[in-house]
Amino acid sequence: MSESVQADSQNPELKKHTFEAEVAQLLHLVTHSLYSNADIFVRELVSNASDACDKLRFEATNDDSLYEDDGELRIRIAVDEDAKTITFTDNGIGMNETDAIENLGTIAKSGTKAFLDKLSESQKQDGQLIGQFGVGFYSGFIVADTISVESRKAGEPADKGVRWVSDGTGSFTVEPITKETRGTAITLHLKEEYSDGEDSYLDRGKIKRLVNKYSDHISLPIQMRKEVWQEDVADDADDDTPAGGEMVLTDEWETINKASALWTRSASEIEDDEYVDFYKNITYDMDAPLTWTHNRVEGRVQYTQLLYIPKKAPVDLYTREQQHGLKLYVKRVFIMDEAEQLLPMYLRFVKGVIDSADLPLNVSRELLQESRDVKSIRDGNARRVLTLLASLANSEDSDKQEKFAQFYSEFGDVIKEGLGEDMGNQERIAKLLRYATSTQDGLETSFEDYKGRMVDGQKAIYYLTADNLAAAKNSPQLELFKKKGIEVILMTSRVDEWAMNFLTQFDDTPLQNIAKGAVDLGDLQDEAEKAEAEKAQETLKPVVDKLKTALGERAKDVKVSTRLVDSPACLVVGEGELSPQMIQMLKQMGQDVPESKPTLEVNPEHPLIKKLESSEQFDDLAQVIFDQALLADGGQLEDPAAYLKRVNELLMR
Repeated sequence: MSESVQADSQNPELKKHTFEAEVAQLLHLVTHSLYSNADIFVRELVSNASDACDKLRFEATNDDSLYEDDGELRIRIAVDEDAKTITFTDNGIGMNETDAIENLGTIAKSGTKAFLDKLSESQKQDGQLIGQFGVGFYSGFIVADTISVESRKAGEPADKGVRWVSDGTGSFTVEPITKETRGTAITLHLKEEYSDGEDSYLDRGKIKRLVNKYSDHISLPIQMRKEVWQEDVADDADDDTPAGGEMVLTDEWETINKASALWTRSASEIEDDEYVDFYKNITYDMDAPLTWTHNRVEGRVQYTQLLYIPKKAPVDLYTREQQHGLKLYVKRVFIMDEAEQLLPMYLRFVKGVIDSADLPLNVSRELLQESRDVKSIRDGNARRVLTLLASLANSEDSDKQEKFAQFYSEFGDVIKEGLGEDMGNQERIAKLLRYATSTQDGLETSFEDYKGRMVDGQKAIYYLTADNLAAAKNSPQLELFKKKGIEVILMTSRVDEWAMNFLTQFDDTPLQNIAKGAVDLGDLQDEAEKAEAEKAQETLKPVVDKLKTALGERAKDVKVSTRLVDSPACLVVGEGELSPQMIQMLKQMGQDVPESKPTLEVNPEHPLIKKLESSEQFDDLAQVIFDQALLADGGQLEDPAAYLKRVNELLMR
């Protein structure tokens, strides 16, 4: 509710309310910071009127008496040059006094705060934020010094209407009125600078152009009074001088938009600019979408899908509890925003509209969760998006390749979540993934590309996870593979190791993490090398046993390595066990991590390992070797000070 209520002494029914503090702050910002795009008030007030009609249509599915013998929903815009006003009228659901105070005098705290915080980051933003945070009504104060609202709620008596008036400076008044028709009329009393000259909104042609630009997709008719040319009547019938004339308003209302939902039209009839404008209107994104797909799906479940891939990732992309989803319509009746059940979570960045011919009009979020038809729609949407992305990824057209590269840089990590969330589309998702490798730095190599470059006799796709590309390329785990000329995929995203738990093979070729378990190169390792490794195991056994004792509980085991060439040691975890990076990530997320100890593998040919046999500082040197292997593997030391002390003491001896 507003902060205070005060009755007028001359008119007891006229009550004055004070805006809540946050609304007053918002109004100041709207009128002083968003003037750079004053046109947006047309978009927002038309959008609000459309929402009011959608709400009536929805409510009337259970009670058609709400139409009050007027079932043709519409929006009308009237310009009065003499009064310097512009009025937006709808015959939608309407408001009573309580609704007017709640809807126009207060805003949900979360929405207000988010709007204010975002606006303060960039004072001159385009105004897309207004609609995004649900405060579109207040955009009227950009151009108006006073706004009056007259409304009556559908189904209530004529004498239950309400008039709401404010100059946007801190308070508003409400009073009861008699209003014969349901719905809402919002009248803007334009400021002087917006009622004269080039910036005037009293120009009907300008209003029509703004409706065509911002609101042409609205499925309701948006109407203005028709203008016709009226010639002057000549004073003398014999006078050949051409008669003058002027445009005059008639009492006839004409529709100035296409008045059909964009997605219901044939894709062949829609221009790219129309798709882009529609996207911007439903998402409040200032950028055009990267690409889109528009289809009518026939079968057991019939629906229309218009799905967009944004160009940029939103700031809340990784806030999984944040609501994401598509707009849901049933037979062109708006049902809900952000219907997250229509897309799997890993495609939460997709925007657009679904219009179902089969779902009930009274469908709720709970029913969506349980509906077989919704599952069919969700699966169909997922397949369509993945097919769209595959068409970009596999295209020989450079523009489409560039679009896919841009998509992957923004959303590649999110797509990887699908490996564990959508087993039915796992192969489709895997084909979209791109990685750097030990021979190529860019995110360009697919699993299919890698398979095409595998050396003769190679039986697995080898990969390595690390915190970043530099750490991966310098990992001791790569040394044997570099020596053998075997390419290794380098995975450097935080989600990679989790995702790869669900992908064990690609196109019948097993995937092997080279930092887990024993390295078995099969035919790529000759008999002489195997024999030499077995000999080293025996020769170095006393040192290995001593290392086990020195490291104690820190290491699960100590072994002679067959994978090292230049480094003295490395850490290896068993198949199915957590790597140091994964453990670190889970701890940062506040999760309890099961205890997991790595195996230390040592290089029998390295001088430092050979020195161990006769070293008087065996225990200290053993701890330093283990710590360095941990650091090289992306782990964190439990006691950095102890490590530095040991290194300093060894250096001084």
